[in-house]
Amino acid sequence: MQISRQNTVKRVFTLSTLSASCLMAFNSYAAIDCTTLASWDSTATYVGGDQVEHAGKAYQANYWTENNDPSTHSSSQWDYWSDLGSCSTTGENQAPTVSLTSPLATDTITEGDVVTISADAADADGSVTKVEFVVDGVVVAESNTAPYTTTWLASSGTHQISAASFDDAGVKSQLSNVSINVSSTTPDNIAPSVEITLSSTTVDQGSEVTLTANAADSDGTIDKVEFFVAGSLVGTATAQPYVLNYTASQAGNLSIYAKATDNLGANTNSTAATLQVNGTPTAANCRPDGLYQTEGINVPYCTAYDEDGRELMGADHPRRVIGYFTSWRAGDDPQAAYLVKDIPWEQLTHINYAFVGIGPDGNVNLGDVNDPNNAATGKEWPGVDIDPTLGFKGHFGALATYKERYGVKTLISIGGWAETGGHFGADGNRVADGGFYTMTTNADGSINHAGIEKFATSAVAMMRTYRFDGLDIDYEYPTSMAGAGNPYDKEFMEPRRPYLWASYQELMKVLRQKLDAASAEDGTHYMLTIAAPSSGYLLRGMETFDVTKYLDYVNIMTYDLHGAWNDHVGHNAALYDTGEDSELAQWNVYTTSQYGGIGYLNTDWAYHYFRGSMPAGRINIGVPYYTRGWQGVTGGTNGLWGRAALPNQAECPEGTGEGESNNCGNGAVGIDNMWHDTDPKGNEMGAGSGPMWHAKNLENGILGSYAAAYNLDPNNPAHQLVGTYTRNYDSVAVAPWLWNADKSVFLSTEDEQSVSVKADYVIDKEIGGIMFWELAGDYNCYNLDANGQRTSVDLTEQACANGSGEYHMGNTMTKAIYDKFATATPYGNKVATAAMPAEAVDITVNVGGFKVGDQNYPINPKITFTNNTGQVIPGGTEFQFDIPVSAPDNAKDQSGGGLTVISSGHTRADNIGGLDGTMHRVSFSLPAWNDMANGDVYELDMVYYLPVSGPANYTVKINGVDYALKAEYPDLPLADLSSGNGGTGGGDNGGTEPTGPVEVWEPGVTQAVNGTTYIYNDKCFVAKNSPGTWESPTQSNWFWDEVTCPQ
Repeated sequence: MQISRQNTVKRVFTLSTLSASCLMAFNSYAAIDCTTLASWDSTATYVGGDQVEHAGKAYQANYWTENNDPSTHSSSQWDYWSDLGSCSTTGENQAPTVSLTSPLATDTITEGDVVTISADAADADGSVTKVEFVVDGVVVAESNTAPYTTTWLASSGTHQISAASFDDAGVKSQLSNVSINVSSTTPDNIAPSVEITLSSTTVDQGSEVTLTANAADSDGTIDKVEFFVAGSLVGTATAQPYVLNYTASQAGNLSIYAKATDNLGANTNSTAATLQVNGTPTAANCRPDGLYQTEGINVPYCTAYDEDGRELMGADHPRRVIGYFTSWRAGDDPQAAYLVKDIPWEQLTHINYAFVGIGPDGNVNLGDVNDPNNAATGKEWPGVDIDPTLGFKGHFGALATYKERYGVKTLISIGGWAETGGHFGADGNRVADGGFYTMTTNADGSINHAGIEKFATSAVAMMRTYRFDGLDIDYEYPTSMAGAGNPYDKEFMEPRRPYLWASYQELMKVLRQKLDAASAEDGTHYMLTIAAPSSGYLLRGMETFDVTKYLDYVNIMTYDLHGAWNDHVGHNAALYDTGEDSELAQWNVYTTSQYGGIGYLNTDWAYHYFRGSMPAGRINIGVPYYTRGWQGVTGGTNGLWGRAALPNQAECPEGTGEGESNNCGNGAVGIDNMWHDTDPKGNEMGAGSGPMWHAKNLENGILGSYAAAYNLDPNNPAHQLVGTYTRNYDSVAVAPWLWNADKSVFLSTEDEQSVSVKADYVIDKEIGGIMFWELAGDYNCYNLDANGQRTSVDLTEQACANGSGEYHMGNTMTKAIYDKFATATPYGNKVATAAMPAEAVDITVNVGGFKVGDQNYPINPKITFTNNTGQVIPGGTEFQFDIPVSAPDNAKDQSGGGLTVISSGHTRADNIGGLDGTMHRVSFSLPAWNDMANGDVYELDMVYYLPVSGPANYTVKINGVDYALKAEYPDLPLADLSSGNGGTGGGDNGGTEPTGPVEVWEPGVTQAVNGTTYIYNDKCFVAKNSPGTWESPTQSNWFWDEVTCPQ
């Protein structure tokens, strides 16, 4: 990308120091083919990722740069350019070669065998940097040095084993493949029996208890007995007596069981025993910052989190990779089925099962669990392993089996678009009977406590019965904004609109309390998560989203930001605002001063919204593995920001085209809408919806062999492959799209390039991870045999480019995310961005009084402060708190408190390329004449103009000393206000005065030295972990500790 001097450029993301250094190291050995690179132009402006040729070498821009000669500005990883290497003088780089040497197709392999996979690799004009080993299209290992080898635990069935080598120029070889058959273990082998006893069922923390297993095998011998405490393996015995002495290091009720394995690999789990461990709870050491704990319950947080409150996910999973697994792709046609065995397990941390609904009786609904054809609990499929000792089959049995094998957590996702306000009956048809709306809210608007209690009890019971790790609530949507949700549920949702949020608050609290109780009983922490909206319109009707305290983390649905419900042709899931969103422009968002020029239909805005009430690590952004699109597009740039109204607005689908200025969109259909929904009459609903593997085929002019499986009729013109689908890429929004000029069709897409940038964004912002919808939408390129059948995966994707292959379900994007995250730094684990005081006072805060729907503008809540300190708080006392930069820095009050923004996190007149900081710090003071006696209340009448979550990080300065609030920081000691002691200190590595000189930080120039103090925007920070020149200090994080500037 090259930009003229007249344009203003905002960098779209910052590579982490680690990413940048790896990039340079990777490219420093290879001769580069520079034939496609433009020569460096001293008058041009370049942004990160741009590549040029200069003086016989190839260079890549690290950041925004202009008139900085690459040959003199590429000496270090912090410089403007990276030296990619000398340009090749010998022509095109030759691809490396690879040959599998093991296993052989003739090998006899039995389920449970450890199979050695090895290969020989060479490169004629360079060196081999790695060999990837692939099983059934999923990369299972890498080897970086010869001999190239790995091992794989064999499962029954026919498997394709492949290897690919990579040379020092990044070129991939053709795959070397072998097909092997793995036989099942002896079918008549009888599984062993096992029972467990404890020397004591009640002990003190730190005491030892003896675990004894009585194991036997009627037709063989016992190979080993493993002992599990709170779900974790704590020891193994391989000979009688099967005994383990266990030290009870964790307080609470712990579930303990033994697992016996016989000489042929069959295994059995014993019935669990409960050990009560008395002692000091360990919850405070592992509970994530800001997470609610049910009073009186000793929740075993340390079974899921480390002592810093970060989730335990494995050494190669410092960030979350969460995939939705859908229940309905369970048929027998391999062209359309996606089963548990197809999941790239090693690349994931969590799987959400979609969906479970709410039945007519108010309980969670799975249908007839005794039906052998029930996909959730009864069905079986060839090649899908299900532990026969579980007592249930189906997807639930397979998930429970595989999750133990790979260490992945599974959650039941309840609701979804179709099942928020209804459920699916035995005949497969949707029944609109109220769902979440009626379960939580009575017809008179009151909270349906009985309905919530019944639902929550059944949900937790289902989770425990089917061995899930938590519940994921996908309620679309408990907002007061009219028209939000499935239009076929209007009769239930619209009359309840003003009351839905209060009921939702109660629902989440009850679920958290029941999960905490179950966690204590079972000795393992159960999770509560949600799928949350990302649109500023929807969030405006959700107050300050004060349910985040009940959640382990939030998955933001940062997609469906544009779609055929209106005629604005835009990106499905932009990372950043570009200042060109036609929908926001129509509603004067960019030009209305109160909005501060902030565009709110993008991932970055949504992340910052939730950051106002949660640590970055308890937030996951969403990525769509599917398309959205329009037909009949006019205007725009290759369709982008054009318009596409349905020609006959009288035929708009239900719930669209309502209001004078709202045209419904002309959604793409046919071959451009392969994953389409139907209306209640069975008609196709135009949406341009399809999996990314289908979009990749369209991009390459391929009519996939799966067409008939998805009812594409070759005689229907709308189903035929017509015209050329040209890929375009918006580097500011970080969003690709396909444009078919012959048909005037626009399809918003996602691919490996865009998800890689989003993964870098997650790393740089210290975000918890990425959630994606859905696993079956990811893609691989497959070679086709002479009969047009898919065979091995082509990691180079050349087969799909030259017509000898096609795309289908795979793991390309998921692997790209996993690879980015595997060596990432730990995620952010604190709500506060600066040091908090070391002591707290008992002042409670309540945020309420919101108007509902369109009346809620400007946003005008009442923040009520109640003095419970037992002392008088004098008039003139100053309060401060943070609000996220999702709202502009123009917050104020109407109550005489003089509320002002004293430190702005974002001052630009737009958010093109992303919001700059994290929080605005605001301050107000009690009127000088208004002392607050114990029990008195002060009401702050606040005004702001775009939605925020929070506020957070409250402090109060009493008699010159700063204190936190007990309600927000319950683990801090309470201050003795009568003594005047307390103050700042403590917090997250901040609050102290620096020693040594203080240097001025200059973005893009200063090369930080760890331990040195820098001043930037009137704040001081100590460098750590080698921040790059663009890692400007704005808050305490992985690279910086905020400290007090010297006076």
